[in-house]
Amino acid sequence: MRRVLGIALTLVACSAGLLLATGASDGGSAGYKVTAIFNNAFSVIPGEDLKIAGVKVGKIESLDVTKDQKAAVVVRVDQAGFGDWRADATCTIRPQSLIGEKFVECTPTQPRPVGAQPPPLLPEAKSGPYKGTHVLPATQTSRPIDIDLLNNILRLPYRERLSIIINELGTGLAGRGADLNQVIRNADPALKETDKVLELLANENKTLRNLARDSDAALAPIARERSHVANFVTKAGNTAQATAEKRVQFEQNLQKLPAFLRQLKPTMVRLGQLSDEMSPVLEDLGAQAPAINRFIISLGPFSKSATPSLVTLGDATVPGRKALIAAKPITQDLRTFGTQVKPLASNLSSLLTSFRDTGGIERLMDYLFYQVAAINGFDSYGHYLRAQLIVNTCTTYAIRQNPSCSANFQSTSSTRARVASTGVDKAGRSPALVREDEVLAGESVAQVLGLTGKTRSKRSSKSASGSDSPISLPPALLPGGGANTTATAPAPGSGSAAPAASGSPSSGAQAPNQDAAGALLNYLLGSGG
Repeated sequence: MRRVLGIALTLVACSAGLLLATGASDGGSAGYKVTAIFNNAFSVIPGEDLKIAGVKVGKIESLDVTKDQKAAVVVRVDQAGFGDWRADATCTIRPQSLIGEKFVECTPTQPRPVGAQPPPLLPEAKSGPYKGTHVLPATQTSRPIDIDLLNNILRLPYRERLSIIINELGTGLAGRGADLNQVIRNADPALKETDKVLELLANENKTLRNLARDSDAALAPIARERSHVANFVTKAGNTAQATAEKRVQFEQNLQKLPAFLRQLKPTMVRLGQLSDEMSPVLEDLGAQAPAINRFIISLGPFSKSATPSLVTLGDATVPGRKALIAAKPITQDLRTFGTQVKPLASNLSSLLTSFRDTGGIERLMDYLFYQVAAINGFDSYGHYLRAQLIVNTCTTYAIRQNPSCSANFQSTSSTRARVASTGVDKAGRSPALVREDEVLAGESVAQVLGLTGKTRSKRSSKSASGSDSPISLPPALLPGGGANTTATAPAPGSGSAAPAASGSPSSGAQAPNQDAAGALLNYLLGSGG
């Protein structure tokens, strides 16, 4: 029971401290003086403590006697934050210890509902012996009867004297019940407080009726969990004992509490705004709570499985640290190398970008394609390189410019039309070279050979005039040509083949030369041996 009472007193003291802290306007300042008028201030001396809610905040500065024979106790508030006394303040004298020491305990203002208008400030005396101090009247002060005085009435001769006083008091106070009531109220502050309590209970009779009705429903769970309640009381006792051992630190904390609350107020305002903004997030988070719960449950086995890996990783950091320390010179060299290679990398980037944008990769692939196409031939002797000896008017040495030996090439279609009409292109190349250019330009071998078959009869019919006959080469120089061939090469610039012995365009001297040209075309195109 003592522990429960200690806990209750601690909570009451904390609540009073909070009310005092929140009720202050600006916290007041040190040196605040109050003159409290008491009907009796027996055994009170200057220098004793002034306490508010159990916290020492000042001293008793001086004592005096008023004109109406009452005690005027001047108290001084030394702690900042306790100098905001209101008109409803109260003070009482309490025993400090069993040897008779006293202290004055005051309440600067009474508790009031949240948002209620505070009472006016305690008035200050403008003149008289208590000028400059705030005067607290005797109606708001009290002094409890000391326990030693109560014990004295049980001993002789005080017991007999009390009997005589009571008998005489009944006679002397007959018809003065109001005065006796006032004396009793002033003698025992408990009766005054009891009146206040009864008045509050009378105002809250409906609430008390509801409390009595609902108490059974509220106490039923407590009755079911009485073992837990008993455990709570035990733990509360331990907490109260620990609190009593740290009462000095608690006093210091309570003294610092008002300043802390003033500094905490802006933070609480911002915290309230954050709570308003977080409400939608928390609602969405509540909707996802089952999924988060499943995730956390599934995370448990994963955490257990990951523990060996983390332990192994921790072991690996030991040699890893040595490796990192050993690699430090290498990283420094790499840093130096990176700094020095930066201009080269920039130039290489520009080169590769230009190589890509100008089609360098495609041209390289074309070179590889044509190079492979030139050496992929294979006969009975092995691989061979496809090559053609160009023999025309542009291959001979000349000291004057020949207009027909220009390097301005035409498109395939224009070249083909010129060859069809004149037998040679603008550069004076033979039809065989023109057909080779057509193949390299993308046309298939079948298309080129088909074109050759269609125009062969026309060229044969025009060979007599010499306007469309190809350049004749010695058969011995052509693939497939025999050594007994009797055809001869034409004279330079003649434009016609050498006549046969019979003088006929269709004689046997012309056939071997045409076969040699076809063999050369097949050889170059890879379509024959």
